[in-house]
Amino acid sequence: MLRRASCLIYRKTLITRSIHLQLPYLRISCSSISTKTSKRQNIYRFPNDENRQITVRYPLYFCCKFYSTTRNVRSMKEQRSVAVSPDSDIDKKGIKSKIKSTDVKRLLSLAGPEKWRLAGGVSLLLISSGVTMSVPFFMGHIIDIVNAAATNADAIEKLQKICAVLGAVFISGATANFGRVYLMQISGQRIIKQIRDSLFSSVMTQEMAFFDKTKTGEIINRLSADTALVGQSVTQNISDGLRSTIQAIGAVGMMFYVSPKLTLVALSIVPPIAIVSIIYGRYVRSITKNVQDSLADATQVAEERISNIRSVRAFAHEPEEMKSYRQRIEHVLNLSYKEALARGLFWASTGLSGNLIMLSVFYNGGLQMQEAQMTVGDLSAFLLYAAYIGVAMGGLSSFYTEMMRGLGASGRLWELTDRQPSIPLFTEHIHSSQHGIKGDIIFNDISFTYPSRPDVQLFKELSLTAPSGQVTAVVGPSGSGKSTLTSLLLRFYDPNQGCIMINGNNISNMSPSWLRRHIGTVSQEPVLFSCSVAENIAYGAFDPDSVTTEDITEAAKKANAFNFVNNFPDGFDTLVGERGLMLSGGQRQRIAIARAILRNPEILVLDEATSALDAESEYLVQEALERLMVGRTVITIAHRLSTIKNANQIAVLDNGHVVELGSYSHLMNIENGLFKKLVERQTLVNH
Repeated sequence: MLRRASCLIYRKTLITRSIHLQLPYLRISCSSISTKTSKRQNIYRFPNDENRQITVRYPLYFCCKFYSTTRNVRSMKEQRSVAVSPDSDIDKKGIKSKIKSTDVKRLLSLAGPEKWRLAGGVSLLLISSGVTMSVPFFMGHIIDIVNAAATNADAIEKLQKICAVLGAVFISGATANFGRVYLMQISGQRIIKQIRDSLFSSVMTQEMAFFDKTKTGEIINRLSADTALVGQSVTQNISDGLRSTIQAIGAVGMMFYVSPKLTLVALSIVPPIAIVSIIYGRYVRSITKNVQDSLADATQVAEERISNIRSVRAFAHEPEEMKSYRQRIEHVLNLSYKEALARGLFWASTGLSGNLIMLSVFYNGGLQMQEAQMTVGDLSAFLLYAAYIGVAMGGLSSFYTEMMRGLGASGRLWELTDRQPSIPLFTEHIHSSQHGIKGDIIFNDISFTYPSRPDVQLFKELSLTAPSGQVTAVVGPSGSGKSTLTSLLLRFYDPNQGCIMINGNNISNMSPSWLRRHIGTVSQEPVLFSCSVAENIAYGAFDPDSVTTEDITEAAKKANAFNFVNNFPDGFDTLVGERGLMLSGGQRQRIAIARAILRNPEILVLDEATSALDAESEYLVQEALERLMVGRTVITIAHRLSTIKNANQIAVLDNGHVVELGSYSHLMNIENGLFKKLVERQTLVNH
């Protein structure tokens, strides 16, 4: 007998009605089939596949638990045995808890390298907290002495001695407090530096596919805001939490010493505040993750628009960009409203509870004074200790919420620092030859799709050989994969199928870092760093710090860059601005060529290096490139006929294949050939 059953639980009451159960990773119909083997065991079948099924004991409980929440999968499995077919998509490990102990341990482990400084800070914290705890006790004695001054002749002398002792105690407490804050601050900054160093190192070793999918602004936000938040949460925040703990314990002990009865009345506030703090802390942790993600998104928008301000200005899109950024920070503000509401309710409730407790202490303390069970000084000291407990509870609440914020921010940092690149930057490499990597470059049956666009097949079993010491020009329609070919050679990406060989060695067995040190590149839009001309040229060397002024000058002369650089007021010390925007396109191109000359590579990759230049700049750049190409294996992505004609061979790409290969004259003689059509349509410019 087929029946549909499901249930909802409300106050342990079972209600049945017909539903379909839908989960993010599983969609099944709660159709159960009675069996003779067990009244408590039913089979739940998948609507679209009768061969897939889930056998469940206690079926109604199964539906209830899954319908109520997906977070109870693990506990349900422990309480009721659930047999899942091998094809099921249910996670056998269950759903992870919100706060993992490993995350907390890892967050605290960041303080390991600073353990001695932190230990010193904690020691000074004990001293300063001890001084703070002594204040109410001495104040109570002072009040009693002043109150008895009229009947006790020695009261003034006692008062002077106590004040002198208190003065010395306060000075030592202030000194200890200074040391505590100083040690915690420098420890926090050192930890932040350590986190940023580790995070940046991890980012720099990632493969190019990672940067295709990850926004620059998000990475910058992780490096700045998240690291600071995490660093403070394990230093200053822990210091404040320890201080509040010591104050709370010390205050409770002294309150019991003064009046156990009043202490029990005052401590009635602790359980409700603790419960509310836990709930509030978890909520803040969730909000913090959302706020940090939204800030990263807003930072990315700002970074991208500011870095491309010339394009924004050229298209007059300033209002649109302002609106785009405003929308993102508005989302951050809305999340902050939620946090502010929760914070306001939390502090209002704790403040009200504290005031009510103080009122009850005043009332009960007054009654005890009337019965001569305590003095005015005792009641005053008790009230100060009660106030200390209130401050300490607030500090502990802040400690917990800040720790939750730190955990929320650290999760994103761990994702980046733990990420293993699919193309490791440093590996054991195979030397192509004792002189470097001279030899033929062979692209053998290459098939490739970009990781960010896996549904678009760019190359399909492409094969091409670039002879050693010769120039191979690669041409083709836009989008045919010319630049991608050089990206594969530089191992920015690995092909999905096939291999690239240099002198008979597969480059996938070479260290990418070692391989790139032997390849020089000059792109269509060379990016310079925001530093001096000399530093940008020296960047091409294996060790920029070892490059001499003579080396830089010689490279600039060979690149036809010496004259214009020498005409600058500061010469080679001239700052080029962000991405080199203070230089013209031709000047940037020649600086990039000088950088490649200084590297002295065996293989040279030119990606349309003269496409965006005027005639005079092109002539100077082309002359410098011809000097650079002598004796090297060159792959040039070109659209200038002057460059193409001088190439030893020309490869024409289209639809993921090399459709034509040969010299200029050979390709021009092919009737209806693609290369000939490109020339006739002036897709290849005759300069």
